[in-house]
Amino acid sequence: MQLSEIITEKISSKGPISFRDFMEMALYYPQLGYYTSDRNKIGAKGDYYTSSNLSTVFGAMIGRQLEEMWDLMGREAFTIVEYGAGTGALCHDLLEYLKTNKPLYNQLRYCIIEKSPFMRQLEKAHLSEKVEWYDAIADIGEFNGCVLSNELLDNFSVHEVVMADELMEVFVDYDNGFCEVLLPAQQLLKDYLQQLHIILPKGFRTEINLQAIDWLKEIARSLKKGFVLTIDYGYPSIELYREYRCSGTLVCYHGHQINADPYHYIGEQDITAHVNFSALHHWGLKNGLECCGFTEQGYFLRALGLMDYLRTGGQNVESEHLSHPEKAMSIFRLLNDIGTKLKVLIQQKGLIAAELTGFAMGRILV
Repeated sequence: MQLSEIITEKISSKGPISFRDFMEMALYYPQLGYYTSDRNKIGAKGDYYTSSNLSTVFGAMIGRQLEEMWDLMGREAFTIVEYGAGTGALCHDLLEYLKTNKPLYNQLRYCIIEKSPFMRQLEKAHLSEKVEWYDAIADIGEFNGCVLSNELLDNFSVHEVVMADELMEVFVDYDNGFCEVLLPAQQLLKDYLQQLHIILPKGFRTEINLQAIDWLKEIARSLKKGFVLTIDYGYPSIELYREYRCSGTLVCYHGHQINADPYHYIGEQDITAHVNFSALHHWGLKNGLECCGFTEQGYFLRALGLMDYLRTGGQNVESEHLSHPEKAMSIFRLLNDIGTKLKVLIQQKGLIAAELTGFAMGRILV
């Protein structure tokens, strides 16, 4: 049975479902959802690229920031927890870089939280030393180190809301095709906006990512001391709710083409929504995670010395099969294309406030 038919049957038996539940099924339904199916998603044969697939330099720069974190934490045993490692490229490049720092590498533990059986197989095919796999962060136990996510939160299932005479939530119905209906929003969604002091104008449509809040709470429970490094597409509230974004930020990716229709290619296309970094900051503070800094990825990578690293040759800076123009384009995209769209937020727990090198070239108010 097709995934679209399974969703249709659920609607027929239980009535309209929230857009959040529709998105969850489209992305994560066992074996048939976009992220749980056996198909390539990342790279030339997939639907999109991530920074770690563009250049090994990205992993090296993240490695530099992790080295500094380890140093600030007293050079003790250090655990990296990466959520949704994709092809495993970032993990591979990070470990290759950190091998040059033997005192850190010898004390390093690398844990990947990966729910997709297909992606876990891809990761295990070329990752072995130092790497362990888990279904949830709670399974790891308390640890000191850094929780890392790269383009993860924009794939969390979101609630869609529209401001009418009151806040309404988008539900998905079926009538000779999928269609949307509006029902009064639950109090949790109203509370979210109130806590962030957001007043939506009439007709404004946007997304609310409650799962990101639960994600932060889980991290705060397991992270005894250390950092949370989040890289993703998004904005602080002051940018996210500007008038020209009155239709929201939800977009879909299929075969490297962008569209705004989540009701086609169900289970075969990625569905994303921009992250509200002000929400991560707000609920982070509520759970003992203090903000170290927030900036664009391009500034972050430059501050960590990306250009000097390239000039000095680094360590196997690029794959040999890439031509020089392709290398240059990859670096350009890291710094000036997705480098301006992707944001970097670092939060800390159990540490005295410290200046991190990654924010030396500029910060954004979160």
